[in-house]
Amino acid sequence: MPLDFPKVGFLIAGTQRGGTTTLRNYLSRHPEVSMSRTKELHFFDNEKLWRSSPPDYAAYHAGFQLRPPQRLLGEATPIYMYWKRALPRIREYNPDLKLIMILRNPITRAYSHWNFERLASRESLPFREALLAEPARTAEAQPEQLRNASYIARGRYAAQLAEIWRWFPRDQTLVLRYDDLRHAAESMCVRIARFLEIKPFAPIGELVSNAWEYPAPLSAEDRRYLAGVFAEEIRSLERLLGWDCSDWLAETDA
Repeated sequence: MPLDFPKVGFLIAGTQRGGTTTLRNYLSRHPEVSMSRTKELHFFDNEKLWRSSPPDYAAYHAGFQLRPPQRLLGEATPIYMYWKRALPRIREYNPDLKLIMILRNPITRAYSHWNFERLASRESLPFREALLAEPARTAEAQPEQLRNASYIARGRYAAQLAEIWRWFPRDQTLVLRYDDLRHAAESMCVRIARFLEIKPFAPIGELVSNAWEYPAPLSAEDRRYLAGVFAEEIRSLERLLGWDCSDWLAETDA
């Protein structure tokens, strides 16, 4: 890798099951952007890679291929938003790096996450039992954070954003709504282009990824349970971002 190889300029850093693959697909078709060859490089959350400091950044850059007129490197690893140790590492690598986060209703995000883990054969518990098991699983994972079964923890966005803003100024971050990716993608792409300082672009075709029909919809009982779990979290996020998320608590689509 040449010494003048540019540093990665932006990360789609979260949230899991929040449309990060779809956004990556849009940006991978932009002439000025080079997205990593594979979606999730997991460089900054891989504890083995950080046993020595600094790590092998050349190995990270090997995941990219820059071809003119491309000038901006980006990748999408949604755990970066959640993984606390990743943030100081990202800043150490490039303090000017920009972060994009797409936030999904934490209620439906949790159910989508559980379905994803179940299909990957990493989850054997029914949904409610998996939610109730999360505190014990979190304790078992210490001193690390809980990765795969973090259905509720990953939906606590306010604390995650506060941690991000400890390491990066807010003007280097862009927080978007998953609802807009689904229903107002063109205007979202305008905001992203402005944020990344690239030419305006529009969604190209149907590039929605990692979506499937669930075996069963989220039950009304489980929805009410999670609404109770996340009600104060959602109110905190509204105050933090100036959003109206009342539809999240009333949402019927899973």
